[in-house]
Amino acid sequence: MENRNVKMHLGVFFKNTGHHIAAWRSEQSQPDAGINLKHYVECAQTAERAGFDFLFYADSAATREAALEPLSRSSQYTAYFEPTTLLASLGAATSRIGLVATQTTSYNEPYNIARRFASLDHLTSGRAGWNVVTSGNDAEALNFGREEHYEHDERYLRAQEFVEVVKGLWDSWDDDAFIYDRKEGRFFDPEKVHKLNHHGKYFKVRGPLNVPRSPQGYPVIFQAGISESGRELAAATAEGVFSGELTVERSQAHYSDIKKRMPRYNRHEDELKILPGVTIFCGHTAAEARDKEEYLASLIHPVVGREYISTLLGIDLSDCNENDHLPDRESKTRAKAGIALSIKAMAERENLTIRQLYMRLAGSHGKLTLRGTPVEIADTMSEWFHNHACDGFIMQPSTMPGDLNDMADLLVPELQNRGLIRVGYEGTTLRDHMGLKRPGSRYVGA
Repeated sequence: MENRNVKMHLGVFFKNTGHHIAAWRSEQSQPDAGINLKHYVECAQTAERAGFDFLFYADSAATREAALEPLSRSSQYTAYFEPTTLLASLGAATSRIGLVATQTTSYNEPYNIARRFASLDHLTSGRAGWNVVTSGNDAEALNFGREEHYEHDERYLRAQEFVEVVKGLWDSWDDDAFIYDRKEGRFFDPEKVHKLNHHGKYFKVRGPLNVPRSPQGYPVIFQAGISESGRELAAATAEGVFSGELTVERSQAHYSDIKKRMPRYNRHEDELKILPGVTIFCGHTAAEARDKEEYLASLIHPVVGREYISTLLGIDLSDCNENDHLPDRESKTRAKAGIALSIKAMAERENLTIRQLYMRLAGSHGKLTLRGTPVEIADTMSEWFHNHACDGFIMQPSTMPGDLNDMADLLVPELQNRGLIRVGYEGTTLRDHMGLKRPGSRYVGA
């Protein structure tokens, strides 16, 4: 195993009651977490105390497309805050941890996104990040005057132009444009403001943005697609990739593939950090960790479990029994094509029933799950990191605050003792935490 002379990066993925589909039924979670600011503040302060690089907040502009019977039994994507609004509040309650919010390119305009995240970066003194998504929920189209979602590949082409427009708007003002010269009566230097005048296939945007250039130059850009189109978008635009491979070998291949694409966009591989999602069941003993997982699995209602797998894979399972194996059906959506292929391959390889599948994936949402003592979990994380399968991880607490506290109190100290992660913050911005350079303006020195 090769030793890497850099530190692992760690984020933590906040999801109201936790990532497990039965989390809200556990006493280790907060049932009304999605609309409970006090809950989020306490969790953010815990994550900052532990030294996580950032917290990550997902979003969807619709409730899940499901019958009310399974939907009424689930806390996920039904009642929760809009992300940038929430993170602005959490920014006031913290001082170091990065704050990353998901916003879709399919149902926003570049100007709105540019303004929103530039504002968030100023409000948090340089801790903002934008997770670029093209939307995976077909129901979102119906909330924005469309009968159906954008076609998969078109969504990504549109997203690539969208991101470039947003970056252009972030460069509207030079860093020193605002001079506030009371004596001469000059608020800003007119030579240091720039209209974008973008005319593209999907967008026409004049500019300039009505927010000064942000502390980080650009908020850090994240991306989560693992399909072919998603990988290309990541290589072209992303600085953090939320990946989802289930084995070290597949993650190594994914890692190598994206990094090798970057030179054609004049980018160096160090400008992008690849971070697999990982659900952790951590205990003082392996038995304690196993008991935690089994307890949550016992809370899954079969209707919820079956619908959960149906949503992950994009196939109708309403006529299936929980003890059936997956039927050979074509997915109704390509939104999560990469994750679906990984799950189907695992189900076939291990001959899993629908019930076994939802019990296995209930806390991970198709991503990696690690269970055991801090030493056992750190061993696996170290193996992935040192073998170039990742640059770190995005942790997914099964329950919040329960499992988040376990990560902070049990696992983080083990990783720090091994020298895998830093002890305390060494900088003030999200770019500092992730070892990313501050981008210069396209206009300065041009």
